[in-house]
Amino acid sequence: MDKQSKIIVGIFIAVLLGIIITEIVRPKPVNWNPSYTMEDKIPFGCYVLFEELPQLFPDQELITVNESLYNILSALDTTKNSNYLLINNSLELGKQETNQLLSYVHSGNDAFIAATSYGAYLSDTLHLKVESLYTIQEDTMQIRLTNPLFPKVDYALTRGLYNTHFTSVDTLNTTVLGHISFLEKKGVMEVSTRNKVKRPNFIRVKFGKGNFYLNTTPQAFTNYYMLGGNENYVGNSLSYLKNATVYWDNYKKAGRVIIDSPMRFVLNQPALKWAYYLGTSGILIFVLFKAKREQRIIPIIKPLDNSSIDFVKTVGGIYFEHKDYSDLIAKKTNYFLAYLRSHFYINTQQINDKTVSDLSARSGKSISETKAMLDLLIHLKNKNQHNEQDLINLNKKIDQFKK
Repeated sequence: MDKQSKIIVGIFIAVLLGIIITEIVRPKPVNWNPSYTMEDKIPFGCYVLFEELPQLFPDQELITVNESLYNILSALDTTKNSNYLLINNSLELGKQETNQLLSYVHSGNDAFIAATSYGAYLSDTLHLKVESLYTIQEDTMQIRLTNPLFPKVDYALTRGLYNTHFTSVDTLNTTVLGHISFLEKKGVMEVSTRNKVKRPNFIRVKFGKGNFYLNTTPQAFTNYYMLGGNENYVGNSLSYLKNATVYWDNYKKAGRVIIDSPMRFVLNQPALKWAYYLGTSGILIFVLFKAKREQRIIPIIKPLDNSSIDFVKTVGGIYFEHKDYSDLIAKKTNYFLAYLRSHFYINTQQINDKTVSDLSARSGKSISETKAMLDLLIHLKNKNQHNEQDLINLNKKIDQFKK
């Protein structure tokens, strides 16, 4: 490795170590994404609530559901009372899931749903309408429970949500259990026209023998607000449920990790993701420098000239210019006789009938063709003067015989 390559590799290693050290020592940014899963300890996860459920439902079984509620409720014995908890930023249930949930509640069980929307099928069945008021800037809102047995305390919600409340309910079967208070802004620039209004955000809907408990502020049940002084609101809200088995839905969650392939799992984990990127980068740089070090430009080497061919052309040109046909015929005759001796082991000292028969047998030529060839050699050898045509005829005969 030359000096320049060592410098480049050293710089790369230094940068790599700098990135690793920076990633290790820098503070991890807060993840404000909504999750609502029982494993997440981020602000909008539900780790704290899930850990407190045994205290809220003492001596009751807590069952975590990691699949569609249709699969669970369709196989459940609904004659045994239980509670089903669904907490997410929004809840979208299919028709079959909705029918199964309605059947579950109608049989005498309770469903607690905290979400900003409940899906078309469930909302139509329960005659509900929900409205969310979005503003450019998040406002502080207060939520309060209406039950006189609970302390008359306003719990502040300051981050991660907008005003969501019920605008229409089935008054015959619905009881308002809580309100959300907020400043209603009638103009964009007119701050003086903001009036404080109160809307229902927590209701109970009787359905058959059971009840739906619906809350439009699921953020109140997350780690951020439970650790911020709103834990009594959550405890009092869940106190309406029966002291029975609790099914915690961990499937319909915004933060549910879906792993379809090993690569997706790797990229979802910060440590594994960085290891994958750095490993890939290192391999590419190694291949780049290795190829540059190993490969060199292959020089073009001209093949050696065949000097024997040039020599033959030169000698042939000299003989042709002098028109010495007799000498050329004598040399071609001697070369041909040497060819017969080396290839067919023929005695060419005396050419007779035995020579003709032996050469014909060993060369595969006919007797007549062999005799004509040898007769031409004897004729040209005994001839005193030769011309160009004699040379041409001899050359043709020799080429034909060698084929």
